[in-house]
Amino acid sequence: MLSNGQDEFYSSILGRQSIPETVVGGKQVASRFLEELFSILFSGYHSERNFTSKDQIVDQLELFRIRWKNLLEPYSAYADREFGRIIPLDDILHNFIAKLPGLYQWMWEDAEAAFLGDPAAESIHEVILAYSGFYAGAVHRVANYFFKSDLPIFPKLLSRVAHEATGIDIHPGAEIGRAFFMDHGTGIVIGETTRIADNVKIYQGVTLGALSVNKSLAKQKRHPTIEEGVVIYAGATILGGETIIGKQSIIGGNAWITQSIPPYSVVYQKSEVRVRSANEIQGLDFTI
Repeated sequence: MLSNGQDEFYSSILGRQSIPETVVGGKQVASRFLEELFSILFSGYHSERNFTSKDQIVDQLELFRIRWKNLLEPYSAYADREFGRIIPLDDILHNFIAKLPGLYQWMWEDAEAAFLGDPAAESIHEVILAYSGFYAGAVHRVANYFFKSDLPIFPKLLSRVAHEATGIDIHPGAEIGRAFFMDHGTGIVIGETTRIADNVKIYQGVTLGALSVNKSLAKQKRHPTIEEGVVIYAGATILGGETIIGKQSIIGGNAWITQSIPPYSVVYQKSEVRVRSANEIQGLDFTI
């Protein structure tokens, strides 16, 4: 015999489960999408196969487009049902395939930036295979396309796949330029309206966030602009939609910034060193 609370609980699960006719595809769909796409773009890296002709690549991309037009249909139906928006999914996927050469080029420029910017990197191949920052950046370039195409939910699920795999949280709406390098990467957070120019390098734990999370600001620029050639070291926090970090500036570790910084600036937290007196040292208890 079920109690009223249990009965309501089980009824709730039954009524809210994933039903293909009414609900958007599960989060595993985004993971499969990236696996299949990267197995083509990075053949031999993200898959065991190697192509032997250009025709094989053309055929695989066409099969990919047809397959994912069907699998992404629930997101299109959701947009129509919830927001009254008609999503031209066929056009979106055709355009995605057309834009892949540019996205692919930018991904390789990111890999090269990582190789040139990290003394520990022994090859670009190693970057593509093993660097979490490269993977998160590559996923973001894909997610950003679908975000700008107005496809609901799916771009954020793509970003979630990268977040779970790397600890790097990039909103799909963020605009990121060429040769972008996230060194180590863990704990980086980049907000929706962030704008990052070319040749920017960011270390772990950096936050590019908003000064306010008020819902009324949803359509406004809430996150900072990072100009060309900026380096931001670990743990720095940069907040605000009007905050601009001028080109070629260096932001030191753990800096807290809520106002614009001129180009070619260096911002750092001043460390204070004080030698302890003999009395202080004698008063220490090192007993374990």
